[in-house]
Order: sequence, then structure tokens, then C-alpha cells
Amino acid sequence: MAQQLPAVSLAAVPGRRNTIIELAGEIERRGFAGIYCPSMGDGLGLCEAIALTTNEIPFGTAITPIYTRNVADFAQSAAFIHEVSKGRFRFGIGVSHAPAMQRLGVKQGKPLSDIREFVENLRAVPRTGELPPIVLATLRTRMIKLAEEIGQGMVFANGARSHMQASLAALQDDTRNSSNFFIGNMVPTCISDDIEAAKAVNRRTLSGYAMLPNYRNYWKEAGYTEEMEAVEQAMQAGDMEKIPECLSDRWLADTTLFGSADQVREGIEAWFDAGIHTPIVVPSSAVGNQLKAFEEFFALWD
Repeated sequence: MAQQLPAVSLAAVPGRRNTIIELAGEIERRGFAGIYCPSMGDGLGLCEAIALTTNEIPFGTAITPIYTRNVADFAQSAAFIHEVSKGRFRFGIGVSHAPAMQRLGVKQGKPLSDIREFVENLRAVPRTGELPPIVLATLRTRMIKLAEEIGQGMVFANGARSHMQASLAALQDDTRNSSNFFIGNMVPTCISDDIEAAKAVNRRTLSGYAMLPNYRNYWKEAGYTEEMEAVEQAMQAGDMEKIPECLSDRWLADTTLFGSADQVREGIEAWFDAGIHTPIVVPSSAVGNQLKAFEEFFALWD
């Protein structure tokens, strides 16, 4: 039986945006399960380009921070992309993280109430046409339940595979098993026979997340209290370079994919088995840039 193909994360990098749009076409031709665009590099703009240059592949934002535009502007953009793509677009939204929003001069409120209000206001904007399915960024139980209540899906980023059964138990059985409810997870991935180099890449990728209290609380809940307390001690000491050392191999194997082609393929399958309908591979390379990472990722399936 052929292995299920994951979705991929794709960001528009300055200086090679046209190349990235062409890459989206290659992702579609290869039959991957979707393309999901982070906020960096204008994820909504990239989604609009994908809508106009592909024909069949599902795609969406994973995620767009709700504070960066007026809700009426979001509604018009989301409805436009949804319509011109003939319904292939999912609008992934979230509150992002305090440091990122503070750099933009944005003051956040309470995540649950802000998301609820945003979705209500989005759906109330007049003369937009049909809106796309709304997918909420989730980590812990209350946001998971809110996604089931007001959305059409949820997406983790850097979720712990061993904890996924407990997280998904917050959903009703019908929701958890429905093909109409999106359940995704962004998985940092580095493919290399030099396993230590691949681990180092993923540790760098996730060190910034480990500095965020909401992620540390989630990972403590998932069984990584020792690692997260070590991160907190390093931060209190001002020793930020020590943070990657605090992230154990056990934690890394639970939250990321790394190693040989066979190891990564097996890891992707394990994410499906854990209940994630759409694993979203976020490729990095130990020896090159985003394009090199996709070259290595495509080679998994050749």
C-alpha cells in the first residue's frame, strides 16, 4: 500500500517569490495533500498567488495573526481567495505570540475571547460572498474545544506526538473522525544522514518557541517539565545560547522529524497514526536553504 502523502509548509521568501510560486505548482503536480502558508512573507498574498496558479491542491494559511489587519479587510481577502480557488482555501487564524505582536505595536487581549469575537465579526462583514472554512491555531484543550464550536478545523504547530491522543480527546468522536473537520500539525523536518546535524537544525528552529510561555506550558503538560524548567532557568540567567542544550533528544523526536529518508517517512506515517489527518511538513536543510530543503523532501518520494 502506498504511503499517504503529507501537506507542506511554504513561505514566500524575498528575492525568490516567483520561484516559490512555481514550487507550489510542483507540489501540486507531485500530489501532496496541501500547501499551508505561515504569516512570514505575507501568507495571504502567497495564498492568492497559489489560488491563481494551481488547480486542485487544497491550501491555506497556517496561520494568519488576527490582529494585523482590519476584520473587514480580512473578510474580503479570505472570501476572494476562496472564490477564485473554487473552494480550495482554508483560512487559518490565531493570536500569534506576544513578542511578535509587540514588535508591531499590537496589544493582545485574551486569546479565547479575541478569537471568538474575531470569527463573529468576520462572519458579520457584509457583501463579501462565501467565506472559506475557518481553522483555529490550537495547542491546549480550551482552544481545541473552541475550534470545534466555531470553526471547521484546527492546526497545531510543533505539537508533541505522544500527547496528541490526549489533545484530540477534547473533540467529540464525530468531529475527530470527520473528513470535513481539518486536523493538522506543522512538523519541523530536516532530512539528513548526518543525524546530529539534522537535530541541530531542528533545535535552532524550535529554540525561539521554547522561549514562549504558552509553548512551555503546553510541553510541560505533554510530559517535558524538566526540559522546560531548564529553559526557564537559562532565560533567567540570560544564557540564551544554552536553550538548545535544554531540549532533549526525547523531546525533539516527539515534536520534529529528522534523520534519514526512511526515518522521516516512518515519522510522517506515525503522525497519521497519532490522529493528525494532515501532517504539514516544514522542511529545513542541514546544508542549504528552503529550496534545498524541498529538493531533499521531494527525493523522499522519488
